[in-house]
Amino acid sequence: MIKDDDLKLCIVGLGYVGLPLAVEFGKSIPTIGYDINSARINELLDGKDATLETSEAELKDAVCLQYTTELSDIADANVYIVTVPTPIDAFNIPDLRPLRSASKAVGSVLEEGDFVIFESTVYPGATEEICVPILEEESSLNFNKEFFVGYSPERINPGDKEHRITNILKITSGSTPAAGEFVDRLYRKIIVAGTHRASSLKVAEAAKLIENVQRDVNIALINEFSLIFRKLGIDTIEILEAAGTKWNFLPFRPGLVGGHCIGVDPFYLTHKAREIGFHPQIISAARRINDDMGSYVSDQVVKIMIQKKIPIVEASILILGLAFKENCPDIRNTRVVDIIESLSRYNANIEVFDHWVSTEEAKSVFGIEMIVSLEPGRYDAVIICVGHNEFRELGIQKLQSLCKENRVIYDVKSIFNKDDVDGRL
Repeated sequence: MIKDDDLKLCIVGLGYVGLPLAVEFGKSIPTIGYDINSARINELLDGKDATLETSEAELKDAVCLQYTTELSDIADANVYIVTVPTPIDAFNIPDLRPLRSASKAVGSVLEEGDFVIFESTVYPGATEEICVPILEEESSLNFNKEFFVGYSPERINPGDKEHRITNILKITSGSTPAAGEFVDRLYRKIIVAGTHRASSLKVAEAAKLIENVQRDVNIALINEFSLIFRKLGIDTIEILEAAGTKWNFLPFRPGLVGGHCIGVDPFYLTHKAREIGFHPQIISAARRINDDMGSYVSDQVVKIMIQKKIPIVEASILILGLAFKENCPDIRNTRVVDIIESLSRYNANIEVFDHWVSTEEAKSVFGIEMIVSLEPGRYDAVIICVGHNEFRELGIQKLQSLCKENRVIYDVKSIFNKDDVDGRL
């Protein structure tokens, strides 16, 4: 096994997951960050991080960290940690192309004695079924004889400044007992919160999935409560606050479910389950409920507009928030776009404002031209989709001032008093 003094790390993929990891290791261990996006590398070389997961000071503290887009620059590494995205396609099927590509790249420079550790979310068995054969083919090395593999699922929570990589307990695993010990020892160098060593790669892969599937199911349950209570004419948030007085009631809230984990990971598990002939019901039902919430919100807004005799065609509607969650610029799998698409079918004029999100990224990913300032007295309806602190600080009076006299304010995140808005989940 590789000795501590001989460690040379390479982090493959420098997004929300890879960069914080590279920065922490790069404070004390020779580390090179590899990404195929040259614009991203240039940004980091300038000491900037568009994801806002690391600060300029933190980047400077990583004195042993370098960046590159060149495969030849990473050939000297002996531990490769793969942190590339694992999204789903238009049919909700796992899209493993980034993972395959990363495995091929690493395999092309892999040498005897090296380690490859995967952090990308996958279904149980994917590391050994998909990644290892690519590594073997590209390197001409034998798995568990000439190179070893680990799996340590990421637990990054974008925008969360309290739960950072070092103070979140880390699951680790290895392809052999000795490899597992090496992987665990490596992460203990930076993870203050400690580690939990799983008995196999598959256990670690599955643990990552069910962390987020459980949240998805719980949120779906609350969303279904909201659908029921709306028909009964009672306020969901009031009911949840009352139920929350019991010590063991879980404090979930209704809302849109997007992002890189909760809205994606369940499809990885259901995909694998169907491969082995099992058809999951609860997980699939939860996904359907949560994926339908954007359309439900838009339908509610339209109904309230009709009740208030506000024509929906050519109406000016302001969408506050495009990020998938509060206080971060991450728009991956944001379900706000479902609301926008649904309202656009009524030929309404939709304007989107989110100071956290890059206007260039919104345009390139979704074709959305975001506005950069808010004009008073302009809107027939305002939908608060994301609970950014700045939206809370605007206050209800400021929001009302953005609207026409007869208007609708719908609060998806329930950040304002129910008596001050026309509707909320």
